[in-house]
Amino acid sequence: MIRVSGEFVAMTLDTVRAAPRRPFHWREFLQQAWFIVSVSALPTALVSIPFGAVLALQAGNLIRQFGAQSFTGATAVLGIVREASPVVTALMIAGAAGSAICADLGARKIREEIDALEVLGIDPLHRLVVPRVAACAFVAPFLNGLVTTVGLIASYLFNVIAQGGSPGSYLQSFNSLAELSDLWVSELKALVFGATAGMIACFKGLTAAGGPKGVGEAVNQTVVFAAMVLFAENFLITVAVW
Repeated sequence: MIRVSGEFVAMTLDTVRAAPRRPFHWREFLQQAWFIVSVSALPTALVSIPFGAVLALQAGNLIRQFGAQSFTGATAVLGIVREASPVVTALMIAGAAGSAICADLGARKIREEIDALEVLGIDPLHRLVVPRVAACAFVAPFLNGLVTTVGLIASYLFNVIAQGGSPGSYLQSFNSLAELSDLWVSELKALVFGATAGMIACFKGLTAAGGPKGVGEAVNQTVVFAAMVLFAENFLITVAVW
């Protein structure tokens, strides 16, 4: 485990050093960004609906016990913007896009295409990893905005329709606890989470071994490791900011 962690850190540093190198492969970047959006946007939006509804339910029940129903909207906004949106975005990128990226690079690895690139003097990190990690980091904030929007709409509808809340008080309480800085921190979280998920997917793909079975194991490990690292990063960023 320590050896793998060291290899991952070393590959991450090499990727950071390779990122400013020219030329930047824009076509690969755009293709990967569009692929991530195509496989992640709809599942992310659908997953954010129950998240918003559950937060509205729990926040409404808790706030009602203290007689502060007017703060239901603010509580839901804090839960969705600060925590739910970036975490849901990161998990969907890791599960949908990250697994596909890992499978693609793993298949290239076992077919010795990566070795062929190195023989030709082409750096696989610069040619393959940098555009994919950049695409994950670029798309993640937009998906985070989608989760925030859909989650807040679901929370509003559930609170007003199912719980009989007041639409005016729900909307008016948005600014009582939540601030614009919460949204910026949420977007920063999504950016970091997206880059991390993409980096883990590329690392597991390029280190896959053992034929097709090894690629399948690498895909499974990508989702598990990404989830573990993302939750740890979320805790550290939350502690540092709030």
